[in-house]
Amino acid sequence: MHTVVERELEMHLVLSPERSVAVPARLAYRSADPFAVHITFHIGSDCPVNWTFARELLVEGVFRPSGHGDVRIWPTKTDGRSVICMALSSPDGTALLEASSHPVAAWLERTLRAVPPGTELDHLSMDERLDELLAPAAGEGARDERRTRETWHGSDEPPDA
Repeated sequence: MHTVVERELEMHLVLSPERSVAVPARLAYRSADPFAVHITFHIGSDCPVNWTFARELLVEGVFRPSGHGDVRIWPTKTDGRSVICMALSSPDGTALLEASSHPVAAWLERTLRAVPPGTELDHLSMDERLDELLAPAAGEGARDERRTRETWHGSDEPPDA
């Protein structure tokens, strides 16, 4: 059985030091994908914005600056309250978001109880994932067989046999 830990929260998209816009977000963690956290930003359009990155990056970012490149996370204080800042970069642009530290840390603690650090590999269903990847889609069996014969140029023996 897989565990899902979710939390709805309000983050703030920082537009300038004086101005930010509230952005509803959902944090999600799935024991079936034990190394990753998922954040969905509901930006008022038909297509929410999804980001996925390493859970360890967020764990570290709650305590000290972490990450480089596309995802950077660090703790700070704003107007006397503790917040987590998240800088996200993509080919479409960059965004600086902040969220209150307490709900993020509480959610993260729940994920760590669901899958303690160091036990992630125990939760991966590698055999199931390999079966999914290697199983031909419906109706592809004949095409795969034909492709194999074409690759072998009609011979009964594979190349180098």
